[in-house]
Amino acid sequence: MQVYLVGGAVRDRLLGVAVRERDWVVVGATPQELERAGYLPVGREFPVFLHPETHEEYALARLERKVAPGYRGFTTQASPEVTLEEDLRRRDLTINAMAESPGGEIIDPYGGQADLAARVLRHVSDAFVEDPVRILRVARFAARYAGLGFRGRRDPAAHAAHDRGGRSRGPGGRARLAGDRARAR
Repeated sequence: MQVYLVGGAVRDRLLGVAVRERDWVVVGATPQELERAGYLPVGREFPVFLHPETHEEYALARLERKVAPGYRGFTTQASPEVTLEEDLRRRDLTINAMAESPGGEIIDPYGGQADLAARVLRHVSDAFVEDPVRILRVARFAARYAGLGFRGRRDPAAHAAHDRGGRSRGPGGRARLAGDRARAR
């Protein structure tokens, strides 16, 4: 079992801004192993656990696949065989797809550090267009980090996945976004 600090905590530390929360990914473990170690299961849709002492979230490394329209139209696969790089690939932006080992090594398979230096918001993979909520997340990041000079990066391949009506060709198009977000609250 290997544990890594992931996402926003790594990003914010590298930017030199206050870390708001710490999330962890666990590679090479099963839910039963975490429960035996005293972690409390709290995830309904995928295996997320609270640390027995710090109460920080620890999620098993997982894969995600869009299978239906809407905010919750995903299937997940968590298993000890899912690698750290596979887990990081499912994340929205390269600046959120970095991990830090217990020894302080930054694992950055998708260029997040370079994008931090260039102040670019870039999606990790083509899966970005499958989930319209990610568009809102990019807008949120752009607003939050505007003072640091961040900007979005247009990706012609991502835009090609949309038809002229502005709807995603994937299973979870933007047209469904407003109603799905309202129902999720």
